[in-house]
Amino acid sequence: MEWVNPSDLDVLMDFLPCPTPAAWVQEAVKQQEILLLNHCYLEQCAARSALGLMFRCPDKPDLLVKMSRLAREELRHTERVLEFIVQRGLTYRILKPSRYAGWLNAEVRKKEPGALIDTLIVGAYIEARSCERFSALAPHVDDELADFYRSLLKSEARHFKDYLNLAATYAGGPIEERVAFFAEIERHAIESPDEQFRFHSGVPA
Repeated sequence: MEWVNPSDLDVLMDFLPCPTPAAWVQEAVKQQEILLLNHCYLEQCAARSALGLMFRCPDKPDLLVKMSRLAREELRHTERVLEFIVQRGLTYRILKPSRYAGWLNAEVRKKEPGALIDTLIVGAYIEARSCERFSALAPHVDDELADFYRSLLKSEARHFKDYLNLAATYAGGPIEERVAFFAEIERHAIESPDEQFRFHSGVPA
């Protein structure tokens, strides 16, 4: 089983604008059915996003390779989460999505190349936050789920770096300003009150 290098988590925490609030973790322990159902959906969304970028950028071989690998990994994760759902006597259903990705994607520029750069930066934030939340959850759930969440850290940390490196490659210049722009949106989504509990939701209201 692959475990994340501690230095990877340090890089990730330097990138994220804030840690997950303790109140979210406490709520997650009580809402494990919703957590699993939403996690399964998000793995499907991650695969769909990667495939969408492949069709959108057929002229970028390095992106095609990284997104192909990412999509395969996310689909394997989908299968594993579905196993947990079935094993625990739950029925998979798609829940109303959280506000998180919607808030980030709403600020993606409409024209290229800005649209691609922003999409990649948003992807980096989603993967980084997912990795950070798996790390935050692992000490508070049963051993089987904890092992699974820890096993996801390596791939999620790599996905974050892949998205960010691709953004830097195709920007043709500094991306720090756009990274900082999305950081504030991400911080607000994570730290502000949120009436709906989901994997990427804010502080439980």
